[in-house]
Amino acid sequence: MKKGLVLLLYIQFCLTVLAQSFQPEFSVAGFFPVENSGREVYSMNPSWRFYKGEVSGAEKVDFDDSGWGRVSLPHSVDTLPSEASGCANYQGVSWYRKHFSVKPGLLGKKLFVYFEAVMGKTRVWVNGELCATHYGGYLPIILDVTDKLGEENVIAVCTDNSNDPLYPPGKPQEFLDFTYSGGIYRDCWLIAHNRVFITDENYASEVAGGGTFVSYGRVSEKSADLQLKVQLKNETKQSFKGKVHVTLCSPSGETVCKKVSSVQIPSGKNGYCHARIEVKNPRLWYPSSPSLYQVYIEVKDTKTGKTIDGYRKKIGIRSIEFKGKDGLWVNGKPYPRPLMGANRHQDFAVVGNAMTNNLHWRDAKKLKDLGLEIIRNAHYPQDPAFMDACDALGLFVIENTPGWQFWNEDPIFQTRVFDDIRNIIRRDRNRPSVFLWEPILNETWYPESFVDSVAQIVADEYPYPYSHIVGDSEARGASRFSVLYAHPSNGDTDIAIKNLNPDVSYFTREWGDNVDDWNSHNSTSRVKRCWGETPMLVQATHYASPSYTCTNYDVLWKTPKQHFGGCLWHSFDHQRGYHPDPFYGGLADVFRQPKYSYYMFMAQRPLDSLDIQAESGPMIYIAHEMTPFSPADVTIYSNCEEVRLTVFQGGKTYVYKKESRAGMPSPVIVFKDVYRFMDDKALSRKERQDEVFLLAEGFQDGKKVAEHKRRPARRPAKIVLQLDTEGIDPVADGSDLVTVIASVTDEDGVVKRLNNYHIRFSVEGEGRLLADESSHTNPRPVEWGTAPVLLRTTLRPGKVKIKAEVDSPGLQMPLRGELEFDVLPATHVSIYDEEERGGVIRPVSTVNRSNETEMRNKLNQELKNVERQQTEFGE
Repeated sequence: MKKGLVLLLYIQFCLTVLAQSFQPEFSVAGFFPVENSGREVYSMNPSWRFYKGEVSGAEKVDFDDSGWGRVSLPHSVDTLPSEASGCANYQGVSWYRKHFSVKPGLLGKKLFVYFEAVMGKTRVWVNGELCATHYGGYLPIILDVTDKLGEENVIAVCTDNSNDPLYPPGKPQEFLDFTYSGGIYRDCWLIAHNRVFITDENYASEVAGGGTFVSYGRVSEKSADLQLKVQLKNETKQSFKGKVHVTLCSPSGETVCKKVSSVQIPSGKNGYCHARIEVKNPRLWYPSSPSLYQVYIEVKDTKTGKTIDGYRKKIGIRSIEFKGKDGLWVNGKPYPRPLMGANRHQDFAVVGNAMTNNLHWRDAKKLKDLGLEIIRNAHYPQDPAFMDACDALGLFVIENTPGWQFWNEDPIFQTRVFDDIRNIIRRDRNRPSVFLWEPILNETWYPESFVDSVAQIVADEYPYPYSHIVGDSEARGASRFSVLYAHPSNGDTDIAIKNLNPDVSYFTREWGDNVDDWNSHNSTSRVKRCWGETPMLVQATHYASPSYTCTNYDVLWKTPKQHFGGCLWHSFDHQRGYHPDPFYGGLADVFRQPKYSYYMFMAQRPLDSLDIQAESGPMIYIAHEMTPFSPADVTIYSNCEEVRLTVFQGGKTYVYKKESRAGMPSPVIVFKDVYRFMDDKALSRKERQDEVFLLAEGFQDGKKVAEHKRRPARRPAKIVLQLDTEGIDPVADGSDLVTVIASVTDEDGVVKRLNNYHIRFSVEGEGRLLADESSHTNPRPVEWGTAPVLLRTTLRPGKVKIKAEVDSPGLQMPLRGELEFDVLPATHVSIYDEEERGGVIRPVSTVNRSNETEMRNKLNQELKNVERQQTEFGE
């Protein structure tokens, strides 16, 4: 969905490229598959049996689960209403069982089942044998199932997301500022390869070892030094002799370098191969130009000459340094501006944490559209798909270990925290997006010895340059951190650090919230989108530069380079445990529908158009709906140097010219007392409605580069449906999600913000709605002119038709809307029994309304007579 369902015209922008569908590539268990490499990847996501609650004997192979529901991963144990805070989500035990067959050719291979994450305390059985017990909800669970699978198999998973102080986060959810919805909420894979293979970084469980480790020495625009370390394991009965081929390809696909190393690994042992590569004139990874190289690793058997294992890794060549009072340096140069970003929870409407890969990518793109350059993963490691997007789109990431305001002296808790830190680094150490490790527990009074331990763990796990840790300036052990969190000295004086240590660089981890107290949580920053214009304008002004003292966008741009930026709290609205209200301080709501503050942030991005899969360049947005209750002042957000506002045809044109000043790049533009509804009324009574509009034009160097036009919404006439795909098509993997937005509009497509209809959705073809009456999601009330709904794909590519109509249709009510779109084939082969396939939605029966439009036209003619008489007897 284009933000706000409003056309933003970007002159001198590559519209053709943006209009094309772009399908991102996602990693699988930490790598990208290569054909004919000896390594095969299968999705285990489709067709699991699910039961919410305790049940006895479900781990047994012959357990009767025929009465259980069928689900696909990623899956949440809850289908939630849009407002689901205050511990409304289920907490407790849930069970999953998957029946599947394995083709005979795989049974002689080395086989791993790889869960990207399962929430809470988890036990996994394979064919009745307990294979894993895991504590935590954010990191992989990896099972060696080589000798445990046959032709017919059952995997049983018991998850429990109830409170437990012995693993992080540890804090009871009724006192936690976020939720962790239960379930197998990330992807699951079956990995098959030969018995001489490249190990997995997490499963190998070696300090600074396992899998593939790419690190960097000297990095500059002239040259860069790369070091590769690859671990192989030999599980055959003979010693293995072979060669490891490493090929480095540039972002444009040319071969940069090839290295070949001989290896000899005894039976049952591990071995490493090392490669050093010097890259001349490298294309460096940078937020505005996130260049990704491809590293192909291929293992060949000397005796046969055959490739027996291999894959790709995507890397970005870059350096990150912090130089105290000289601030942040990237790729050997000082960063030219404050590094601005936002925090992000893995939380979405209806599905909670169970976001699909495409949803994660869309989130990252929406944030990059704003010109943001850094994301803090609050407060845990996030989905690999989101990290893939950050790598590709140019978003730095602060990696957090799970934790929030909780410390437990029990050694078991501390050991599990340490294990999390190690596994976070092992999982994401090769990613160019990783900016800082945050190995401490958020807002927690831990002992100083804890900081000593975690700092040493990071140093051990990443013993190379450009690895840095960050923590709060107020916390114990702060001297061990490379970067300290603090508010700028001209921000909130109660918590600001005024006397900066010249040897330390500072960053603001969370800014923007403005509560009256930490119990009530009333705030100028927390605005539900449907509250309308004035609250959203207040929120945007609060984030930009309010009249009172607080850390805001303008303040962060006025800090010295030693304080190099900050992350907004928070990017999107999200659900919480310890408060009955969701967090409404997002730039967009839980469905990612933007608020006015979204466009205020967008106006801060540079004017340059970037060669990335995200919006960039000039923009302009009128934050005014032209309703009878809209303010007289007209607010505009734009990054152009000159803005002209024309009020009504033939009306006055107002001009704003950006002045050179310290602070945020594009201050909020307010034209005072220029809109009057009574002027609209006067023209409308004369049937001159076409003359009523607001036209904002943005100029750069005297040339118009952006335009936005507003008209008031007239009589509600129809429902318009739009997909929020961000150019990424849904895929037929049985679980992909896409948001459909139904807007109530007038005949010209202008959204009618002020109405109180309820919209009922129906679907035909290869999709199904995640919506029902019990969760108040179908029919769904219209809020601020729109009603969003989630749609999940089936396992078959093809057409989907979705329909929306008012819940109480009538001849004078808005016309029903329809939208048809394609679902693309899935990227990876899935494993499931055909009898378990299910989930295909058959066409739904609907009322025949073929003559509705004709009847509507006749009624509209008669309405002209009604209007004429009202005019004759009115004022």
